[in-house]
Amino acid sequence: MDNQDSQKDNLAPHIALFAVQVMFGSSAILGKYALTAFPPVAIVGFRVAGAAIAFSILQNLRGGLRLEKPVHYLYFALFACFGVIFNQLLFFKGLSLTTATNTSLLAVMIPVFTILVSVLIGNDKLTRLKIAGTVLAGGGVVYLIDPQNASFSSATTQGDILVILNSMSYATYIAVSKRLITHYGALKSIAWLFLFASIVNVPVGLISLSSVDVSQINSGAWLALGGVVLFSTILAYYWNAWALARVEPSVVAVYIYLQPLIGTCLAIFILGEAWKPRIFLAMLLIFTGVFLVTRKRQREVISKI
Repeated sequence: MDNQDSQKDNLAPHIALFAVQVMFGSSAILGKYALTAFPPVAIVGFRVAGAAIAFSILQNLRGGLRLEKPVHYLYFALFACFGVIFNQLLFFKGLSLTTATNTSLLAVMIPVFTILVSVLIGNDKLTRLKIAGTVLAGGGVVYLIDPQNASFSSATTQGDILVILNSMSYATYIAVSKRLITHYGALKSIAWLFLFASIVNVPVGLISLSSVDVSQINSGAWLALGGVVLFSTILAYYWNAWALARVEPSVVAVYIYLQPLIGTCLAIFILGEAWKPRIFLAMLLIFTGVFLVTRKRQREVISKI
């Protein structure tokens, strides 16, 4: 019985991470409808505000938001900068200056950056399996998207650089936040992450929203926005942090490679887009890569803060 419970505990973070990628992958579809009525920066403001309110209320019900050391508030402010503020603003600005294909291809760098930063600060160990798995999964994503559709030129250079910086920002958040998230738990950690992020993202979002006649926005757009806030933000960020407290950063990062595949499959089933034969080989490469990175039992990192 104890062995069965242990296996369930080991499997639970992977189930959570897969669910996170489904929610992040579906955000493109939900966002497609939301963007018909809301400016991108306003959507970010709603996401951050909704998450900050939800997580703060839940954490207050569970015992309060107080952190043990004053310096920890500074750490979470830095995590918010890398994980939400810089990440979101760089992404949307970069996307507006480059192509969607370029953005998807450059996002392949997130797991690579995560592993490098995590190894450098001692939160992860570089192994042959992780290298092989990351290369395989990344290759699967590149093959799925098809680099021939990309257009890296002087016209997209600025946007491409911003997307790379966005990848580095989110990768840094995953790599450096593990110890405090493990120490405080997912709920309190994410509450502070979004509280600090709301200081910047919410006012900027409100300024952007002021250019829109809110009374003319239809119910479908509001529902899509609600889905982005609930699924792609609140649940996704919480489960991602919950899993990060239980597995190595490299494992959390490599699951990101599932997002383009899930997004493609959802677009086929929900939006009626055509199947492409390359999906099957890409699927094999991505799942094999994820398996190689996650196959070894992960040791819980317990460090004194």
